[in-house]
Order: sequence, then structure tokens, then C-alpha cells
Amino acid sequence: MTSHPQENIGALVSQMTSDVSRLVREELQLAKAELKDKGKEAGVGIGLLGGAGTVAFYGLGVLIAAAVLGLAVVVPAWLSALIIAVVLFAIAGIAALLGKRHVSQATPPVPQHAVEGVHEDLEALKGHQPEGKITA
Repeated sequence: MTSHPQENIGALVSQMTSDVSRLVREELQLAKAELKDKGKEAGVGIGLLGGAGTVAFYGLGVLIAAAVLGLAVVVPAWLSALIIAVVLFAIAGIAALLGKRHVSQATPPVPQHAVEGVHEDLEALKGHQPEGKITA
């Protein structure tokens, strides 16, 4: 008994489709497991970084206290604390002004160059030439 070539090709295509589907499912399972492991590792890293930041914050507080105590050798302790507080508020004010300038430069939060590029692409697809553009 001989089979038709179309039947063999059909069976091969069916088997290939099944194999590709199984392979994709297995790859997705592997990707999920890998992402889960990486997520755990990232969580531990983020926790350690947060702890380091907290300890550094306390270290900064001790450093400020040392500055107050050091200055208290020259002037009364209350004046020493006041001077250090004024310096810290001045630094905070400068940082706030710089931060505000950077935030205002970043707004509106729309990728304007990308949006302009998309508009130009749409115009080109419609057959219009964007102003100032030279095509080869």
C-alpha cells in the first residue's frame, strides 16, 4: 500500500506545528523560571542596597553631629547647631532649585522627537514631503 505525497507532507507539517508549539511552551516555562530566580536575586540586592542607604543616612547624621560638636569648641553649642542648620538648609535650597530646573526641562513627559518622527513617517506614507527634508 502506497501513501500519497500530500498525506506525508500533511503529517510532516502537522508534526512540525506540534513540535514548534511544544518548543515554544518549554521555552516560556524556562523563561518564567529564569525570571523568577532573577527576581529573587534582585529582591535580595535591593534589600541590601536599602540597608546600606539607611546606614549611610545614620552616618551622615553622626557626621553632622560631629560638625556641630567641633564648631561648639569655638562658639556656644546653640550657635554651633544654628550655623550647621543654616548651612544644611542652604544646601537643601540649592538642590531644590536645581531639581526644579531639571524637572521643568523634562516636562511635558512626551518623547517629542519620537512623536515628530512618527508624524514625519505618517506624512511620508501619505506621500507628503516633510518641510526641510531632502530625500535621496
